Amino acid sequence: MNSRFMLMFSAISGFVFVALGAFGAHVLSKFHTLAILALSVLMRQRRNLWFYWSSIALALGTVLFSGSLYCLALSHLRFWAFVTPVGGLFFLTGWVLMLIGVLRQTRKAKSNE
Repeated sequence: MNSRFMLMFSAISGFVFVALGAFGAHVLSKFHTLAILALSVLMRQRRNLWFYWSSIALALGTVLFSGSLYCLALSHLRFWAFVTPVGGLFFLTGWVLMLIGVLRQTRKAKSNE
């Protein structure tokens, strides 16, 4: 995945959350969409492997977490309730990877001064 793909994913994700807002889209998922958008902009400015994997984890978290909630609401199949926490784990992983990327980037910036 590259920054162009992540920008497209952010746009689609934002559109879906607005379009399906009537179904009670999760507010935190909108926040994750903004985080993916910010990561895609950062990826365009400089290559950072941590941001790359963070954006992938947040995108997977969005699909699994929100997608499973939509599927659960529309199909009433209890199976989807077990997929939701997996999406949450991907969200947590994405945020940790983003933090590592920022910390490593700060160290590089200080060493270049």
